[in-house]
Amino acid sequence: MKAWLLTGGRVVDPAEGRDGPADVLIQDGKIVAVGEAAAALCPPDAERVDVRGCVVSPGWIDMHVHLREPGQTAKETIATGTAAAARGGFTCVVCMPNTSPPIDNAGTVALIRQRAAEQAHVHVLVAGAITKGLAGEELAPIGGLKRAGVVAITDDGRCVQNHELMRRALEYARMFNLPVLDHCQDESLVSDGVAHEGVWSVLLGLRGWPAVGETLMVARDILLAELTGCHVHCQHLSAAGSVALVREARRRGIPVSAEACPHHFVLTDAALAGSEKFWATDGTGVWGMAGRRDLPHWPAYDTRFKMNPPIRSARDREAILEGVADGTIEVLATDHAPHCSYEKEVEFDYAPFGITGLETALPLALMQFYHSGRMTLADLIARFTVGPARILGVDKGTLRPGAAADITVFDPDAEWVFTPEDTRSKSRNSPFYGWPLKGRAVMTFVAGRRVYP
Repeated sequence: MKAWLLTGGRVVDPAEGRDGPADVLIQDGKIVAVGEAAAALCPPDAERVDVRGCVVSPGWIDMHVHLREPGQTAKETIATGTAAAARGGFTCVVCMPNTSPPIDNAGTVALIRQRAAEQAHVHVLVAGAITKGLAGEELAPIGGLKRAGVVAITDDGRCVQNHELMRRALEYARMFNLPVLDHCQDESLVSDGVAHEGVWSVLLGLRGWPAVGETLMVARDILLAELTGCHVHCQHLSAAGSVALVREARRRGIPVSAEACPHHFVLTDAALAGSEKFWATDGTGVWGMAGRRDLPHWPAYDTRFKMNPPIRSARDREAILEGVADGTIEVLATDHAPHCSYEKEVEFDYAPFGITGLETALPLALMQFYHSGRMTLADLIARFTVGPARILGVDKGTLRPGAAADITVFDPDAEWVFTPEDTRSKSRNSPFYGWPLKGRAVMTFVAGRRVYP
């Protein structure tokens, strides 16, 4: 395996408390040295890469990705989804179990792991289902899933409505040292909603989806985590009330964590009224957007802005931003959810929920948190490395000598515009096409192999 010496970059490794210029030596798929020793130990046949002006960080982890395989390969495959991940700077993804068939048994886990070993460009970790068929009626064989190699369990895309069943799931998960990732959604409150319940849903005539439909289940999960001692991770928080509950629970030492997605800390429900209304009435709050004349345009009712949970009010978005900045939300993830173009090219009510996100998460996060001055670069990188690694219990997210050489090299100041031609995903359902972005992955290493470019 080729040896690499990355020279002249700014090494930011939150796990090791390192932030400064340093060289990094990669050999035999491992980190050999960081700092002055790297050049001294470098073999003569190593490939030297000058990364001045770039940041060298531990490989980024996305713990919420839909690869759609098996059963939905018209939307995405393990090969195409992980290629998009590598291009976006991610070296490890956790695939969700709402495939066809669902990942609710050891056989399906084995299938995905085998295909990932053959086709994936980055590490693929597997999340198993909480209930059989994701139906919320009977527990999946949690012990068998653990032995098959899952790193967490979730019914993502759905939420277990039966509180007793969820309690038993947490008790079993704790026995097998598995975190439970929950898509927090009370179906009786959400019902057939398609957009955040607020001014814009009323003006646009869209069925409302109240924020309390999420917050109520976040409260339920906190109570059950306190009761059982099992770690519960609340996925893709979107509501201010949810952030407040998680903040208080963590203050009390309850084993609960949360994640946020770029679309929830960038967009608001005003986007559903079209670009002219969005820019005029709300703006994005994204660094560098104010006063730009080259902003993208989109019509009202654009289904690329339909997601689950929905993009919410400016107040909710501000709460998400604050939660990430103060550490209440310790993970950033994409909820990468590819769909075929024809599925989205229908009336808003009938379009599926979800957007792609692997290739835009890095610049959107940099713009909202680092370039805006809300967070240091080290703290932001920790949300993509140390945070998910800790929750999943995996030995990743560090440049410690001896660790696997999973590395993300990115230019935080690179300015570019995202277009459909840029993507390596099989799907094109992103709302961020045409957006001027700042920050871009320039090189991605997985176990010592350069997988991008």
